[in-house]
Amino acid sequence: MMITMENVQKTYRMGEIEVTAIKDISLSVGKGEFVSIMGPSGSGKSTLMNIIGCLDVPTSGKYILDDTAVEGLSDDQLAEVRNKKIGFVFQTFNLLPREDAIHNVELPMVYNDVNEKERKDIAYQTLEIVGLAQRAKHRPMEMSGGERQRVAIARSLVNNPSIILADEPTGNLDSHTGEEIMAIFRRLNDNGITIVLVTHERDIAHHSKRIVFLRDGMVEGEEIL
Repeated sequence: MMITMENVQKTYRMGEIEVTAIKDISLSVGKGEFVSIMGPSGSGKSTLMNIIGCLDVPTSGKYILDDTAVEGLSDDQLAEVRNKKIGFVFQTFNLLPREDAIHNVELPMVYNDVNEKERKDIAYQTLEIVGLAQRAKHRPMEMSGGERQRVAIARSLVNNPSIILADEPTGNLDSHTGEEIMAIFRRLNDNGITIVLVTHERDIAHHSKRIVFLRDGMVEGEEIL
C-alpha cells in the first residue's frame, strides 16, 4: 500500500478549547491508485491532506506512507519524506513570479543538491512531459492559468515522487482548461504514479478511479468509478 491510515485523529488546541478536525479515519490507497477526496467545507479535507503530505502529524492513530511510519518523525525527518516521496500541486500554483518556468521547476532539486546542468536537463524534460517545453523561458505572468498549473505539475515530478497530492488543482481554471489538466493527471497515473486529489467538483473527481467522501471529519463513504 502507498497509504495506510488506521484510526487517525487530529485535534487542535486553541486556548482551552479543543477542536477535532478529523476523527478515527482509516484509509488505504494502493500503489498506482488515483483517488479523489470530496466533502463540504469543514469536513476535514485540508487536515487530511496535510497529514497525508507530512505537513502535519496525527494526534493519535497510525499512518504509513510508502513503507515509512510517519507518526513520531521529527520535523527534519518529515521534511526529508516530503522531499523524496511527495509531489505537491496547489490551486494557487505557488510559483515564483520573477523566475522563468524552468527555474521554478528546478527548485525541488536544489534542495537535493543536484548539480546545475542536470537540474536544467531534468526540468526541461519534465516540461516536455506536460507539453510546455516551448514556454521554458517564460515567467508566470506571461502564462495562462493552465500553463502555470502545467509548470506546477512539472515541478511536482522532478524528484520522482512516489505520490502526487493535488489540492483543488483546477479550482482557478475554466472548465476546458481544467479538463486538460486532468488529462495530464490521468496520463501520469497511467504511468504508475499514485495520485490523491482534493476537489469539490464531482466532474473533476470522476477522472479518478475512486472517490472518498468526508463529512464532519470522518469518512462517510466511497464510490468506485
